[in-house]
Amino acid sequence: MAQPSPLTAQDAAARAGVETPSGKSAQTENFPVGSFLLAPKHRPVVAAFYAFARAADDIADNPALAPDEKIARLNGFERGLDAHGAVDAGYEKAARLAAALRAAELSDRHARALLSAFRQDALKQRYASWAELVDYCTRSADPVGRFLLDLHGEDPAGYWQSDALCTALQVLNHLQDCGEDRREMDRVYVPLDWLAAHGGRIEDLDQPAASPALAKTLAAMLENTRALIAVAKGLPRALRSKTLAMESAVIVGLAERLAQRLDGADPLARRIKLSKWDFLAQGGRGVIWGLLSAGKGRG
Repeated sequence: MAQPSPLTAQDAAARAGVETPSGKSAQTENFPVGSFLLAPKHRPVVAAFYAFARAADDIADNPALAPDEKIARLNGFERGLDAHGAVDAGYEKAARLAAALRAAELSDRHARALLSAFRQDALKQRYASWAELVDYCTRSADPVGRFLLDLHGEDPAGYWQSDALCTALQVLNHLQDCGEDRREMDRVYVPLDWLAAHGGRIEDLDQPAASPALAKTLAAMLENTRALIAVAKGLPRALRSKTLAMESAVIVGLAERLAQRLDGADPLARRIKLSKWDFLAQGGRGVIWGLLSAGKGRG
C-alpha cells in the first residue's frame, strides 16, 4: 500500500484552521520576491519571511473572516515569533521565520511591523488623507525593504530610499486594485479628502469606469508615487551589495514602467498590469544599472 505523502506546511495550517491561502505566491507578485539575483545564502531566510508575510496578509484580506477572528489569528502569528520550540498548530511559519532570523542574527521587528499593518487592515476600511495612507505603508510595505537591507548588512542610512520604493510599490498596487478592494473587502485606500476635493464619493469606485473626480484623485496619487520613485532611484548607488543593488534597480525600473502604464488609464475599466516584455526589458536594464551603480553613492 502506498504511504501517504507528508503534510506540507500549508496543508497542516489549513487543517489547524488558521491560514486561509489566497493562491497568491512569490511567482504571482508584481515585483520580484527573492529572485535569483539574491545570493543563494540569503534565499532561505527571504523565503521564510515571504511565507510568513503571505500567510498573515491572506488572513487580513479574507472577507469571510470577522475582524476579531483575524486579530486573534494574527496575534497567534506574533506569539509564533516568540517560539523557541513547540508552537501552536497553524503558526509554524512564524516559528520557522523566528528560527531563520535568529540563525542570521537579525531582529524580528520588521515582521512585527507587518503584523501591525495587517491588524489595521482587519479593522480600518478608509483612509482620510495621503498622510494616513503613507503611515499605513510604513508598516505594510517599508519593513520588507528594511529587512532586505539588514539581511545584507547594509547601512540603515539607506532606509529612506528603500522606504520610498516600498511605499511606491504599495500605492501602485492600491491604484491597480482600487475597484477590487472596494468590491471584495469594502476597503478604500484612496485618500478621501482628495476625492471629496475633486467632487467625488466612495461610490465612484463601484462604477464600471472611473468618474472624472476619481480619475483626478488617482492621478494625484500617481503623481506623489512618481516622486517617491524618483527618490528610490538613488537606492542602488547607496548599496554595497551588488546583488541587492541589481534587485533594487530591477524593481525601481518595474515600478517606473507600471506608473507609466497607469498614467491616464482607468483601473476600473480594465486590469492595468505589467507585460512579460516589461519584466524582460526592465530586468535586463536593472541588472546592468545595479551592477554598475552599487556603492557609487556611498561616501
